[in-house]
Amino acid sequence: MDFMLFALFLAATFGAGTTGALFPPGPWYEGLNKPTWVPPNWLFPVAWTSIYLLISFAGARVAGLDGNGYAMAFWSVQIAFNALWTPVFFGLRRLKGSLPIIGALWLAVLSCTITHFQLDFWAGLAFVPYLVWVTVATALSIAMIRLNPNQKPLDLNAI
Repeated sequence: MDFMLFALFLAATFGAGTTGALFPPGPWYEGLNKPTWVPPNWLFPVAWTSIYLLISFAGARVAGLDGNGYAMAFWSVQIAFNALWTPVFFGLRRLKGSLPIIGALWLAVLSCTITHFQLDFWAGLAFVPYLVWVTVATALSIAMIRLNPNQKPLDLNAI
């Protein structure tokens, strides 16, 4: 594995992850009705840090391989949707509006998992925890919409 490539993928993942710092959950999120199975707050940064390390590893392993076009394209798509979801859900408070984004993220992560497995077993395996986490996050997003049907998006005119 090329460590310079790993550093570049790591920079991309943590760049996307900065949306979590820019749009933290805060009191609005704490006030929402949540399902009983919502993960504890401390688990989110632990999970995302681990996932970002794993997918950076996966990207670095595959980036130098022949035939990596689809894998790298899906890697780019998933990190873009990853960066977009947080500002829409937490920043704009658009629960329903975030659902197509997390759906597209899930499809991109599934596609990454498949295309990375086709090129390198370890790279594919590194995407499995991410796929599981995004599956849980998608189910959680759907549950949050159902439990908070009258939740209004952020009024941008009031800012």
